[in-house]
Amino acid sequence: MFGISDPGIWVGYLLSFLLTAVCIAYGIINWKNGSDEGSEDGS
Repeated sequence: MFGISDPGIWVGYLLSFLLTAVCIAYGIINWKNGSDEGSEDGS
């Protein structure tokens, strides 16, 4: 398929796309959590 016969290459591409989607979802979910800078440790 697509000229790539090694399944290890397919696993690498799949993990790359999957982890990209997870990182984008994590960023969207936690978009506003870091906006209150003064409440963490008081320094």
